Amino acid sequence: MAERNGQRPYDYELVSQNINNSENIITSGGGGIENSSNTNLHRQQNTSQTYVMESGSKARQYIAAGTGNLIAFSAGCVLTWTSPCLPKLYDNWETDSPLDRQITLTEKSWISSLLALAAAFGPIIAGYLADRIGRKIVLLGAAIPFIVGWVLMATTTTVAQILIARFLWGLSVGAVFTVLPMYIGEIADDDVRGALGSFMQLFITFGILWAYAVGAYTSFKVFSYLSVAIPIAFCVFFFFMPESPYYLLGKDKRNEATEALMFLRSKSNDGVQKELEQMKCNVDETKKQSGTIKDLFATASSKKALILSCGLVGFQQFSGINAVLFFCGTIFKESGSTVDPDINAIIIGCVQIGSSAVTPLVVDRLGRRMLLLISGVGMAVGLFLLGGCFNAKDRWDVELTGFLAQLPVISLVLYMIVYCIGFGPLPWAVMGELFSANIKSLASTATASFCWILGFFITQYFEQISTALGSDTSFWFFAACCVLATAFVFILLPETKGKSLEEIQEILGGNAKK
Repeated sequence: MAERNGQRPYDYELVSQNINNSENIITSGGGGIENSSNTNLHRQQNTSQTYVMESGSKARQYIAAGTGNLIAFSAGCVLTWTSPCLPKLYDNWETDSPLDRQITLTEKSWISSLLALAAAFGPIIAGYLADRIGRKIVLLGAAIPFIVGWVLMATTTTVAQILIARFLWGLSVGAVFTVLPMYIGEIADDDVRGALGSFMQLFITFGILWAYAVGAYTSFKVFSYLSVAIPIAFCVFFFFMPESPYYLLGKDKRNEATEALMFLRSKSNDGVQKELEQMKCNVDETKKQSGTIKDLFATASSKKALILSCGLVGFQQFSGINAVLFFCGTIFKESGSTVDPDINAIIIGCVQIGSSAVTPLVVDRLGRRMLLLISGVGMAVGLFLLGGCFNAKDRWDVELTGFLAQLPVISLVLYMIVYCIGFGPLPWAVMGELFSANIKSLASTATASFCWILGFFITQYFEQISTALGSDTSFWFFAACCVLATAFVFILLPETKGKSLEEIQEILGGNAKK
C-alpha cells in the first residue's frame, strides 16, 4: 500500500506459528488497512486464522453506556417521587394536591409501595423478552410505561390514576434493573466493565436529585411535564446505539454483531474478528445448554452466582435505602433537624451524585470487594448515628441543638456517600458478571424480582414498624443488616476486577488457574 505523506498508517508484526515443531518465526514489515484511524497494529497468523490486533478506543463504550443509562435517570426520578410529592397529597393537600381531598394513610402506603411490587413483575417480562427480541428493544420499550405514567400524573384527578402510574413505573424500573446491567456487561471490555456497570447508580442519583430539586419547588403537574422529557430523550438517543454483540451472535446475526463490535471498539472489521470468534465460541457453548430454572442450580458456579447475586441485592434492600429515599423529607422533619427538609434532601442528592461519580473511577483499581466492605461498614455507622438521634429525641425528649442538630444530616450524608460507592451500584454490576450466558437472563430476572419483593415489604411496612417499635429501633435494625452484609462480602464474594466473564465462571466453579 502506498505511503501517505512519507508515513505508513500502520506498522505490524507478522507472526507465523509452526504447530508441529512449535517454531516461531517473526518477520517485521509495514502495511496498512484503508478507512481505519487506529495506530498500534499487530497482525497475528497461525495455521487456521489470521487476526489483526488494533488498539481501538473505549470512548464509544462510554457513550453507549451513558446513553443507555438515561433510562436509569428516569428510574431514579420515579423511585424518589414520593419524597417531594407525597406531602403534597397528604400534608399540604388543600393547596398543592391535584385531588379534591386528602389521601388516606392506607392510600399513602400503597402509593409508596406499589412501585416496588410492580418492579418485582417487571423482570419476569423483561428477562423473557431480552433473549427473544434483544436487550436494546426491551430497554426502549421500558421507556413507554415511564412516559405514560408521567402523562397520567400530569392529568390526574383521582388516586386510582396515581396508583396506575406508579404500577407502570414499577414495571419499567424492574425491566431497567434487569436488562441494563445485562446490556452494559455484554458491550464492555473486561478492564472497563466495572466502571461502566457503575454508571447505573450514578444516573439514578441524577434522577434522585432531579426529583428532590425540581419536585419540591414546582407544582404536581409541572413536575410531571418536565420529567416526561427524560424518557423521551432516552428513546431518541439510545435508538442509535448498537445491540449487544452477544445477543446478535446468539441469533446467528454475525454481520450485525460485527458492525456492533466495530462501533463499540472503534476498530476495523479485521480488528474485531478475534474477539468476535471468542464471543462466538462462548455463545455456541451456551447454546448447548437449555438455560432453564433447573440450570440455575445445575453447577457449582451457577449456584454460587445465584447466592452471591441475591445476597448482595438483598442486603442492598435491608441497608434501608428505599426507606431512606422514599421518606427522606419525613426523616429530616421528625429527627428534629433545624434545616429545611427540602434543602436537606437536595444536599443528600448532591452528595449521592458526587460519591457515585467516584465509583467508576476507582472500581477497576480498588476492586468490587474493597468498595463493598467500605460501604457496609460506613452504612452501619451512619445508620447507628441516625438511630441515636431518634432515640435521644423520641425516648429521652432531648432537644438537638448546635452541632447535634446537624447530626441527622451528617449521618445521612455519611450513609449516602458509602452507599453510592458500594452497595448502590456494585450489586447490579456484579450481577452482570457472575452468570454464564445461558442463564444470565433467567438469573437476572430472579435476582431483580427477589430484590423488589423485599423492597415492597420494606416500603409498605416501614412506617408501621417505625411507629410500633420506634424509628431508632428501625434504623438500628438496618445498621445490623449492614454489619451482616459486610461479613457476607468478606467471607463469600470473590474479586472479579479485571477478569473476563469466562475466568469468573472458573473462579465460581472452583477451577481458577493458580
